[in-house]
Amino acid sequence: MTVATGVGSYPGEDFDEAVRIVLGELTELPHLPEVPGRGVTAGMVGRGLAVMAELGADLQPAGWRLTDAPGVDHRRARSLLAQDLDALEEQGQGLTGTFKIQVCGPWTLAATVEKPRGDKLLSDHGARRELAQAVAHGLADHVRDVRRRLPGIERLVVQVDEPALAAVLNAQVPTASGFGKHRSVDLPEASEALGWVLESAGPDAWVHSCAPGTPLGLLRGAGARGLSVDLSLLSAADHDALAEALEAGDTVALGVVPGTDPATDPTDARVTESVLRWLDMLGLDPGEVTERLVLTPSCGLAGASPTWVRTALAVLRKAAGNL
Repeated sequence: MTVATGVGSYPGEDFDEAVRIVLGELTELPHLPEVPGRGVTAGMVGRGLAVMAELGADLQPAGWRLTDAPGVDHRRARSLLAQDLDALEEQGQGLTGTFKIQVCGPWTLAATVEKPRGDKLLSDHGARRELAQAVAHGLADHVRDVRRRLPGIERLVVQVDEPALAAVLNAQVPTASGFGKHRSVDLPEASEALGWVLESAGPDAWVHSCAPGTPLGLLRGAGARGLSVDLSLLSAADHDALAEALEAGDTVALGVVPGTDPATDPTDARVTESVLRWLDMLGLDPGEVTERLVLTPSCGLAGASPTWVRTALAVLRKAAGNL
């Protein structure tokens, strides 16, 4: 059957409340929420560096930078992740079925984090390779830790967030000076590095990107068994790639409600109708593929109001039930 889940982030600063919302509203596919309102160490990149093994990082005025040893902010990010997992373990006692976690992908990290002497890791072939391997090793440990804390979970979905991948591949990431752009990364290298991380994620590895132009075929070729996208941003090629994924038995997570407060709240009936129209356009029988569909917000909910968060999740849950 079709289920609903969140992309990752939630507004505010209260992690315990975010967990309560997730477990209460997304009963079929709950996930580990991210609450970036607590500061940069709790954001997507900070959380990704907290998962990363072997390498150190610290927070500089220009942003995150790799260092010889973990700096104070890197240690805070790791400590905060451990505290969040403690809270999840406490509230998630007795959880069964499927659960989802998220991690920042290697190419988004490479486009965001700087080398020890400045400029993005993206500019150094060896550095970005080392980063991807460190993320893969750390993710394997993270997955084992989550499974230990939630022993009743039968399936653990690992969502790798790659919002910057399209920019990396299309030479759109600015250099430190701001006057140029980093060279594009070759597709085989991009696939290989992402593949290391997806292999560590396990058999239920998804990739999420709400950026247009993300090559969905590359994601599947690298090992993604689920594609999480914003329905409103899809190109004709994207529609074809998603149809192929569904026909091959992979999961498609469709972003079908806004990630921020809309002018007019959508209804579950309208969301259901939009998904059925999409399946009809692809020539797919809803009865054959809806069990491989997941409904989500278009992106994270960190910029939404608490009221819209609850409304959005309720609409998604009801629309999933309709399907």
